Amino acid sequence: MSDIKIEPQHESEGTDDDFFDDIRGHWVRMEAERKQSDEFKVNNMEYDMSQADWFLSRVRGSDNYAQNLYAAMCNNSFQKQDVWLILKDAYWSCSWRYAGGLVADLQDKGGDYMDWYCSGIGAKEGDYSNYVGEGNVTDEIAADLALLAWCVSEEPSSE
Repeated sequence: MSDIKIEPQHESEGTDDDFFDDIRGHWVRMEAERKQSDEFKVNNMEYDMSQADWFLSRVRGSDNYAQNLYAAMCNNSFQKQDVWLILKDAYWSCSWRYAGGLVADLQDKGGDYMDWYCSGIGAKEGDYSNYVGEGNVTDEIAADLALLAWCVSEEPSSE
């Protein structure tokens, strides 16, 4: 048997965790820069929701409300009630995954998109009686988005 002594690596040197921490850190910095840009603030329902304290309070205060918001963003397009944007036929929409991540970000509880993704499909354990299917917009969500000057809108067909 050999008498070679292997020194343990310092925990912070060269581990896979360092590699992934670097990637996560880079992603977080890029996302923060994107959200600070002027371009991000124009015709962006995400930005408008994140700037309204009363809206954030509602998303953070009720999982039912948060789920209903997630469901509303799925399979729908939204239009800012701004004359210029209406004339330009400008819309905002997002994927189911992005909607789940957005709701998790608005809640600011350390969650991620999987907390909401597909939450409107099928029965679950617990009290989910006020959850709605993806694509459904409750009257409450529609009214609150209207207060932010957004409405659900059908984009013109490409036919």
